[in-house]
Amino acid sequence: MHMRTHVKRFAAAIANVVAMLALLAAATAAPARAQVRAEDYPAPKPAFPQQTNAPAPSKPSPAVKIDTIVTGLRGPWSLAILPNGKMLVTERGGFIRVAEMNGFVSAPIEGMPDQKQVAAESLHDVVIDPDFAHNRMIYFTYFAPPPGETPGSWPLEYFYANVWKASVAERRAMRIGMERVGRGRLSEDERRLENFQVLADGSNRRIVFAPDGTMFVTGSDRFRFYDASYDGSDHMTTDPDILRNFTGRTLRINKDGSIPKDNPFLDQPTVAPETYDYGHRDPEGAAINPATGKLWVIEHGPMGGDKISIIKPEGNYGWPNYSYGRRYNGDLLAGKGLTAGPGIEQPVYFWYPDIAPCALIFYTGDMFPEWKGNVLVGGMGAQAMIRLVLNGDKVVAEERLLKEMKQRVREIEQAPDGSLLILTDNGALSRVSRK
Repeated sequence: MHMRTHVKRFAAAIANVVAMLALLAAATAAPARAQVRAEDYPAPKPAFPQQTNAPAPSKPSPAVKIDTIVTGLRGPWSLAILPNGKMLVTERGGFIRVAEMNGFVSAPIEGMPDQKQVAAESLHDVVIDPDFAHNRMIYFTYFAPPPGETPGSWPLEYFYANVWKASVAERRAMRIGMERVGRGRLSEDERRLENFQVLADGSNRRIVFAPDGTMFVTGSDRFRFYDASYDGSDHMTTDPDILRNFTGRTLRINKDGSIPKDNPFLDQPTVAPETYDYGHRDPEGAAINPATGKLWVIEHGPMGGDKISIIKPEGNYGWPNYSYGRRYNGDLLAGKGLTAGPGIEQPVYFWYPDIAPCALIFYTGDMFPEWKGNVLVGGMGAQAMIRLVLNGDKVVAEERLLKEMKQRVREIEQAPDGSLLILTDNGALSRVSRK
């Protein structure tokens, strides 16, 4: 009996080895599966001419000079230019530093609130008050840890995989953190944030001051609060309260965090009062068009479908039901691939495949007069700055610049002299001027 047991165990071990060798041989012989790309699928049809793939401008841009000012920044996301010419730069680790044109970079300013870094959530935008010269107020967006959690960085799965597999009830009880907008006074010596205040919850991408003094704050889709997957893969969301409260939206608040009395949803008690529009996926660039006073927003699609939209109060921009992109495995979103529908605001322009945008400005300077009134976009995936020539609200030409940098363009700001200040994902701050 004892001998038969040993024989059976030995035979089982041999069988396991043979099976493992067979699997190894099969894996070695099988070709590697190619990465799924948007280019492998038919491009979506635009709703009107030149909504995508606009031609090159009739006259290309002049040659530029690129000077690297600062290196060694860690995950830079945004910059704001102070009246004295210095710059505030945000870093993913939750730091704001002061940079100078001579290459100096300060230690992180003190007094920042507790922050959490997980997946794409971290410290993002920073802007200065239009009246900064008198009040020294700065505003920024960040991701706050839940009460009692130690500030710091978490692995990716704590925001994605661990959330996707949970039910809606479980998701809503999870202690993940909160998108937040805050402000404080920058001390006279530029070393501390004083009198910090939380202004709003629920958005933490770009901040834009409107001509009337109110603030727009863009925010990404908060899929964890409703029955959704991050890329909108298998559902159609028809509940209007879910769309207005949890898909990506723009907030509109006053500088002190109070709600403007003419916000569009104040008479609808099931919609958060700060909500201005909704149906975005991840809007990481925003600016006011100085010619019209309208807010323009640029956002990431899923696989394909990055787009620019003009924002309207109460506007529905489609996500997750409508998109010019696809799921990351190539399937159509919600099995239908809808790009237009009743009440859905069409983008001014979209890209297929992606450019991975993260900045948008309207150029108004004198250094490049041929760019006046043009939109400049930071392309991370495109590794370029993208110039869009406008005719009214229509894009009539597209040109890709700064390709020689071979870097992901994260942020673009126009300096007072008309040059451009550029943040790239390799941790550099550069100045772009006319050659």
